[in-house]
Amino acid sequence: MRLVLSLSDDPAITAVERAIMEFRSARPVIIDGTSGSALVLGIEDLDEVMAEQIEALAGGHAHLVLPPARLRRLGLERDTAGIIALPAVDRERIEALALKIDGRIDAPVRAAGPIDEEALELARLSLVLPAVIVIPLAAGIEVDPSLIRVSGPAIRSYRRAKTLDLKIVSRAPVPLEGAPSSEFVVFRGGEGMRDQVAIIVGSPDVAKPVTVRLHSACLTGDLFGSLKCDCGDQLRETVRFMAQNDGGILLYLDQEGRGNGIANKIRAYKLQAQGYDTYDADEVLGFSADQRHFDFAAVMLQKLGVSSVRLMTNNPEKIEALKAAGLDVASDHRVLGRPTAENVSYLASKRDRAGHYIDIEGLLAASAKD
Repeated sequence: MRLVLSLSDDPAITAVERAIMEFRSARPVIIDGTSGSALVLGIEDLDEVMAEQIEALAGGHAHLVLPPARLRRLGLERDTAGIIALPAVDRERIEALALKIDGRIDAPVRAAGPIDEEALELARLSLVLPAVIVIPLAAGIEVDPSLIRVSGPAIRSYRRAKTLDLKIVSRAPVPLEGAPSSEFVVFRGGEGMRDQVAIIVGSPDVAKPVTVRLHSACLTGDLFGSLKCDCGDQLRETVRFMAQNDGGILLYLDQEGRGNGIANKIRAYKLQAQGYDTYDADEVLGFSADQRHFDFAAVMLQKLGVSSVRLMTNNPEKIEALKAAGLDVASDHRVLGRPTAENVSYLASKRDRAGHYIDIEGLLAASAKD
């Protein structure tokens, strides 16, 4: 007897979620593309034993896929991903190409194909380093059935598909210091089925423009008071302002490290301690300036009945993202933290390199008066 039971609304999307977990667990997956299949593996936990197994399987046909940001750090100016042949799966060489500060291109770089791009997207979704070993599979090769297979097109469409999948799973009043009338509303769905939280402060009137902030989670700043950023100050100032001004909604979004994940954020912090600014540190690791997406934040607001917002942000991309999602941005307002010796260069980088609306001189002057 053969039992077949599927409770998945979309098996292709479910396969992507399973592939994400495999990638985060340092296990290879198979991507079935439009013109072939390939075994793909992230490089984060590549050890000598795995390298030997991959080399035996690859037979000299493996290659390393690197994003454009990392290639620029290796000395090759380009705005698309590239691939480097791996005639031998040499762990030290791969680490130098994918991660080392002093790494340099040591072989020709060819344009990445569709499966290579899909493998990089899978790495990004998995919050691991965006560097992937790819082994094209010959047609008809026998594959271990324990390996997860996933459609390349499904990986490409995953973000958009999951944006529409958000649903409220729980809500309850949670009194906050300075904002005793607050409610936490938890959404589930989105990328990797991670939970997102809307904090409704007071009783905002959704028939009018609602004061809103999109706040990306920052474990180091929000919880531990890191002096390297202004996130904790922004979080608490937002709640205070909303409580004193007709309420509002703060969306606490699981997009640590500008969407790179906590592990990569701490890797970037180590580079910052060596003199790199926040954006250069991310580029060394292969990340673009900002990996975050805010379309799902717009869906959360719409599910709460909000159609028009007064947005508290310094980031022009958040303003444009909500407008693109169909929300009316009636106005935008700044929310600023305290400048410190440790974060002033970070604030300057956000202003100068990402166009954030930050008056550092004004902040320093106000801080001096205090």
